[in-house]
Formats: sequence, C-alpha cells, structure tokens
Amino acid sequence: MRLRVFALALAGLFASSAYPFEPFAVNDIRVEGIQRTEPGTVFSYLPVKVNETMTDDKATAAIKALYATGFFSDVRLEVENNVLIVIVQERPAIAQIDIDGAKEFTKENLKDGLKQVGLADAKIYDKALLDRAEKEIKRQYVSRGYYSADVATTVTPLERNRVALSFKIIEGEVAKIRGINIIGADAIKEKTLLGLFQLTTPGWFSWFSKNDQYSKQKLTADLETLRSYYLNHGYLEFTVDSTQVQITPDKQDIYITINITEGPVYTVSDVRLAGELLVPEAQLRNLITIKPGDTFSRERLTESSKRISDRLSNDGYSFANINAVPDLDKVKHTAAFTFFIDPGRRVYVRRINISGNSRTQDEVVRRELRQVEGGWYSGEKIARSKQRLDRTSFFSEVNVETPPVTGTSDQVDVNINVTERQTGSITFGAGYSSSDKLVLSGSISQSNIFGTGNQLSLQINSGRINKVYALSFTNPYFTPDGVSFGYDLYRRDSDFSVLSTGNYSTRTTGAGVRFGLPVTETDFVNFGLAGERTKLGISTSSPQRIQNFVINNGETFDTLRGSISWSRDTRDSVFYPTSGRLQELGSELGLPGGDLKYYKLRYRQQWLYPATSWLTVSLNGELGYADGYGGKDLPFFKNFYLGGVGSVRGYGTSSLGPRDPVTNDFLGGNRSILFNAEVLFPIPGIKQDKSVRFSTFVDGGNVFGKDEKISLGELRYSAGIAVSWFSPVGPLKFSIAQPLRKKEGDKVERFQFQLGTFF
Repeated sequence: MRLRVFALALAGLFASSAYPFEPFAVNDIRVEGIQRTEPGTVFSYLPVKVNETMTDDKATAAIKALYATGFFSDVRLEVENNVLIVIVQERPAIAQIDIDGAKEFTKENLKDGLKQVGLADAKIYDKALLDRAEKEIKRQYVSRGYYSADVATTVTPLERNRVALSFKIIEGEVAKIRGINIIGADAIKEKTLLGLFQLTTPGWFSWFSKNDQYSKQKLTADLETLRSYYLNHGYLEFTVDSTQVQITPDKQDIYITINITEGPVYTVSDVRLAGELLVPEAQLRNLITIKPGDTFSRERLTESSKRISDRLSNDGYSFANINAVPDLDKVKHTAAFTFFIDPGRRVYVRRINISGNSRTQDEVVRRELRQVEGGWYSGEKIARSKQRLDRTSFFSEVNVETPPVTGTSDQVDVNINVTERQTGSITFGAGYSSSDKLVLSGSISQSNIFGTGNQLSLQINSGRINKVYALSFTNPYFTPDGVSFGYDLYRRDSDFSVLSTGNYSTRTTGAGVRFGLPVTETDFVNFGLAGERTKLGISTSSPQRIQNFVINNGETFDTLRGSISWSRDTRDSVFYPTSGRLQELGSELGLPGGDLKYYKLRYRQQWLYPATSWLTVSLNGELGYADGYGGKDLPFFKNFYLGGVGSVRGYGTSSLGPRDPVTNDFLGGNRSILFNAEVLFPIPGIKQDKSVRFSTFVDGGNVFGKDEKISLGELRYSAGIAVSWFSPVGPLKFSIAQPLRKKEGDKVERFQFQLGTFF
C-alpha cells in the first residue's frame, strides 16, 4: 500500500511540513500527473537523487522549487516502499489567443502587448495575468480617447490541459473635446489663447491630427505654451491656478476648464551686468536683446542669456553660467535684471568621436569639421561643423553632444552621431499636358560612391523632347583645402517640335572639366571648360529665323564653352531649408576659337525667413541676359526659356515669351525675369516630420526678345499648391497650379509631378 508522508497546499508553502517523517534512502523517483512537462524537468528541480537520503527539509525545498516554476497548480510528495512519488497538477497552457472587434489597433499590435504581460501562445495560463491584460488593453484605448471601450474575456478549456483565450473588444466611439474654457483671461482674448493650443475642438484637420482627442501630455504642453505666451508679453506674475477635465456620463464628450491669473504687465527698468566679464562690457550689452523701457519678455531674456553664453563658448568657456536675477517693484510693476556671469574654466576638446557612419568613410565626416581635437572649445565652430555635415546631403540627421571628460574640469569630448540617408537614386520624371501627353525621363546617380564623398551620375532621359546620355563625376575634395574637380561626358538629342518652339532638332556631343574653389565658408567660385559639337536638324517648315541662322552659320558648330560662377549659400539646410540666403551669379561664354561667340549672364537670389517655428517664407528671383559678340548673333538655341517645373508652374515647358508670327512657335528670348514666392509648412499634426512639406506659391515671369521692350504687364503669373515628400519609395513632388493673367494662345499645364526611388 502507498503511504502518504508529505503534502503541502499553496497557502502553506512556506510553513513546516504537516507530516514530518524519518529520513529514508530513495530507491527510485516517479512522477505522476504530467501531460506536457518532461519528467527530466521535474527531476532537475528536486534536491535529492536516487540512493540519496530524503529529509523533511529537502521535501519542503522540492515543493517550493516546483511551485516556483509556475508550471503547476498543485504539488504533492508521497512515499511507497522507499520510492519517492511526485504528484503534480499542471497549469493549463495557452493554445490560442483570439481578438475580435479591434479596429483602432491591429491584432498583431495587441498580441505584442499581451506578450509583454506574459500572455502568448504556448505560455502557461495565469488568471492574474489575464486580469492585468484586460486593464492594459483598456488603458491603451483610453490613451486614444476611447473612454467607453470595454473588454470581455472568455477562457475555453481544450484537450490536453490547454485553454483558448478570447478577447471581445467593444471600442465604442472616441471621446471628443467639445469645449475648452479659460477662466480669468481678461487682457487677452480667449480665442487668441486657444489658437496656441494643440488640443482643440473638432475641425477640418481633426481626423488627421487627432488633436480633438484629450491627451494629458498635450494638455501639459499647452499649459506651458500658455504660460510662455503670457510671460513673453510682460505678465511676469502669471499663474495657472487649476485645471479641470470633465467627461460626460456617456463618456463621449470632454470639457476642459483652465483657471488662470494674469497679473499686471511689467516693464524693464534697468539691465545690469555683474560677475567676471572676460568680454568687453560693450560687446556683451550688444548681445542683450531686452532693453530698459521694454515690456518684459521671458523669451528675449532667455535669448540674451544664451547669446552671452554662446559668445563665451566661442572662446572656450563651454560651461559658462549666465543667470538673470530680477529685482521686482510690485508697486510700479517694473523689473530690473542683473546678468550674473560665471564663465567657469576654459575648456578644450580632448577627442572627437564619430558614430553612425557605416557606409561613409570617417575622413569624409572629419573633413567637414571646423572644431579640431586639442583646440579650445568653440560653440560657433561646432555649430558650423554640424551645418556643413547637414549640407553634404549624406545624412538625414546629425546630432552633436559635448559631454565633459570624467575626472577633469577643463576637457570635453565631441560626440557626433549621424544617420545616413540613401545617397544613390534612380529618378523618374513625368509630365502631362493635353498636347504632349506623357513625357518620361530618368537618371541614376550616387552622390557618395563607396563612402568617399565623390559623386557619380549616369543620366538617361527618354522623353519626347530630350534624349540625354550623360556621365558626370565630381570629387568635392580634389585637394585637402576643398578644391573640387569634376568632368562630364554627354550627348543630348533634343526635338523642339514637341514643345512648339520651332520645328528643329539639335544633337550635342561634348566633354568638359570643372573646378570649384572655396573662398570662404559660404562663398564658392566655380570654373568650367568644355568642348562640344552641335548639329542642327531643320526642315522646310522650320521658322524663318532658324533657316536664316543655318544659311549664315551652317548646320554644324564646334564650340569652346567656358563658364565661371560665384555663389554664397547661408541656408541652414539643403533638403529642408528654413532660413538663410542663396546668391548665385553665373556666366557662360562661347570662347574665341569656336564657331559660336556668345555670352549668357544669370543672377539668382533666394531668401528664406522662418515666420514661425513651423512656417517658412521663401522668395526667389532670377534675371538673365544673353547676346552675341564679335559680329556674331546669339544662337537661337541658347535663348532663355520659361514655363513648367522649376520656373512658372501652370504653363507648358518653355512656352512663355515671343512667338514666330508665321508658325506661332515659341522662340524664347535673350532676357528673362522670374520670381517665386512660396510659403512652406509641414502637414498639420506632424510638424516635426521633416520628410514631407506643403507649400502655397505664386510664380511670375517671362522672357523677352532682343527687339522687345521689357514690360511688367507682359509677365505671366500662376498660383497653386505643392507638396514634396521624402517617402519610403523615394522623393515625390506634386504641384497643381492655376495660370493667372494668361492670354490667348498660352499653353496650360496645371498638374506636374516627379517621382524618384532611392537605392
């Protein structure tokens, strides 16, 4: 018969044995009750082996160890003829998890969340974990505004001691913010203050931004925005007294009430400097943007402190502490500020560490840096280094940190972490108009070949207008000082009859070299020299001006083409500029020794101004002038042309300007005027995403023939909207433009787009 000598319930797990016994030698060990668990797993947790002595302490330890595995709901030890019998009751295993009714979240996302709390296929079922999972799912729905969401769970037993879990989710309707009230706003209109908030009542873009759904984090940010607004307008004693968030009984509508005290407006009575003034006081005072008599502004006060700190950091004092201490007169409502300056110790850079450049060579990054190892720390040089790295176009993000060196007080490291972007691209372009139908083009390029920073591109254009085969190479650091070198091999076949610029064609084959010389950090001079042969193809239907040119000059021309240009670029970014200016002055010259003698001059200026933290105004203007010299006429195919993508959107490519009186073909002109005004802004709700950008624009311009008088009344205009997006499949550009002041015969092309694919 079997003698039961030891049994412990879970509640008495840590108590002494209820049935103490004399130690005995274990002749064998047997496990009963297991269905899925391997016997070896049970043996591994037992503190006794065959032929060893079993004691009361070892029995207690064995039961504790087996319970701790979580595999069993009951464990008993029995003895029969010196055979230790381990009797267990396994917890059921989860065979499957079903989720029904989830729309706001995908089933995969919810299952990943359940896995985090310990519920997954093949895991041991635990009722406590199931309750925790229900609460977690509800919490996730509440975070999305589904306050009435309900979760019902069903546990279905299956064969082989398994269970199936079913989550039935009733999402309900998302709760909307129906009202936001600010109590105590007397000096400033409530409507103005609510316009500062992210949270809002339902509107046009609410379906996308979700800003009509309550979020504690967004409300906290909005309260800080509200506080900053008041402090920046002189309300030095402004406070947020309380905030109430109420939800209706049906959990569908949310009302937010904010109680504030504005306080009086303070003016600045005096500004003083104190502390260790390592920089002449006159220079420091020029850095302070808040002056006596001004209305108090925390923003300008903070900006002044930062400008002083930045100035000191340029001399190596990277840990300078600038503290603006106020002296308030609550009767007169004035405030005097003393800027206490503690420059700290002068700091130099021990080491520059670069990470994230898995493809780009380390040298390519370091040659853009203006801060050097072993030199005094300079905030200006570090900022310039970051800007230069941004402008290489090799990196989508550049982060710079300057942690102090442990154990020292006068050293820092510069840690530069870059996120590489895809620098190779296969680009496809397309345009559509009622006359030309679909026009296709393409190119393949790599702007960081083998991580060297060198650029190589192969362009193949199969459009109806242009067939281009071109190979270009550029080494931006041909010399260590940054002199660039490049060469081009190309053939361009153009059929201008498609554009109605005359029934003629050109075939140009050429080769050239280019050099670029950096004059300053922002100024560059470029030189180019190319030799090319151009062959004209005409017919009897070609405009008379083209036939006359061929009669006087022939059909084939060898040209020695020179070019020189100057540019100054202070924009903060190439791909996503928000501030700065770009100026370009370029010239092209048909040099003596060639068949064509002409010159072309072009000036361009682009100006970018950040109107707000997320809205940028861009103004662009271009002027062009060209003519022949040495008794030669300007070749008609060197004329300026405007219209289409990159110039005046809404009009057909190269369709603006003079026309042939007989054929009505577009002739182009030797003088051009172009301007573009654009307001750039991110998509509402995702203002931090720099991959996509909307814009509204107004374009204007025209070209004029040699014998025409430039008249602003002849300019063509267009207005429209555009979007550029660095999508996962490549850069996308769309524009829809409506021509303004168009005249009879103008060629209209309202929609254009461009698609590229990175590799």
